[in-house]
Amino acid sequence: MLNNPIFSKIYIAFFVFFISLMNLSASEAEDGVFEPLSIMTASGKHDFQVEVMRTDDEQQRGMMFRRSLDDDKGMLFPFPTERVATFWMENTYVPLDMIFIKGDGTIQRIEKRAEPLSTRTISSGAPVLAVLEVVGGLADRLGVKPGDKVAYPIFKSQ
Repeated sequence: MLNNPIFSKIYIAFFVFFISLMNLSASEAEDGVFEPLSIMTASGKHDFQVEVMRTDDEQQRGMMFRRSLDDDKGMLFPFPTERVATFWMENTYVPLDMIFIKGDGTIQRIEKRAEPLSTRTISSGAPVLAVLEVVGGLADRLGVKPGDKVAYPIFKSQ
């Protein structure tokens, strides 16, 4: 059956179709709408463009299956109210810094260089209003620390 030329053509056509579907879903996921967000540190203001994951489905998918993340991009996971947030890296190929942010925009804590593909639970440790994911190691390179401030419309400065 494998030597049948008709079967071979069908197999190749199916394979090409399947690969194109995989590429289409990956590019659609990475072509989201970006919004501005800034982090104020001792070294100055750092501007980002972030995809905002508003729905449960978007938040569950997050950075899964993506293969890269630019230094000036990120993903923001806002919650309706402050809560203890937990994340994991299953099906996530890019090492990430997870920045846990309180309702007033203050950074609560940072999980640095979360391990790709890990199912280890990563907790905010305290109630937060949002989590910002950026490429792993960026927090250290920019000098981002707990206590720094994040500017984005959902955060209310006190």
